[in-house]
Amino acid sequence: MLGTVNRVLLAVVGLVLLAVGGAVLAVGLGAPAPSWWLHDGPHDVLLTTAERTRWRGDAWWWPTVIGVLALLVLLALWWLTAVLRRRRLGELLVDTGDGAGALLRGRALEGVLAGEAGRLDGVAHAHVALTGRRDAPAARVRLQLEPHVDPATTLDHLTAQALTHARESAALDTLPAEVRMRGAKHKAERVS
Repeated sequence: MLGTVNRVLLAVVGLVLLAVGGAVLAVGLGAPAPSWWLHDGPHDVLLTTAERTRWRGDAWWWPTVIGVLALLVLLALWWLTAVLRRRRLGELLVDTGDGAGALLRGRALEGVLAGEAGRLDGVAHAHVALTGRRDAPAARVRLQLEPHVDPATTLDHLTAQALTHARESAALDTLPAEVRMRGAKHKAERVS
């Protein structure tokens, strides 16, 4: 969802800046101002003194300005924390059976899981990312399949072999996984 929000915000801000910047540049270079344009010519100021002080005396003005600015600050802080938040799981808590537990690096389990998934028949490339919490991880698996492979069979093998081995080796009750598959690009084969 964050990727979509980032793209939409960047697109909207970019379009607004492009439209306003283009209009300012055109009027500044002497083009006639459009009918919707706020100013009369290239030497006109952005806000006159009357426009800047117009609503200062009204009771609703300052609470509205402060509310809008506070909302913008909160949205900017939400966006910043969402962007900076770590997406990958750094370490997993493995139950050793003695009550103490052990920590397993997330990258280590990702590497093993990706290696085992990459060795499956028909898998050209595999990438794994662990997400979630230390005691309840989840896996995101991306597979690039060769043209001849059946995706359902590959998914069955991935579930029965690689994901099961990872779940058992880390002593996890469950290891939910989101698997995305795409076909590898290949040249057309010549039929004779």
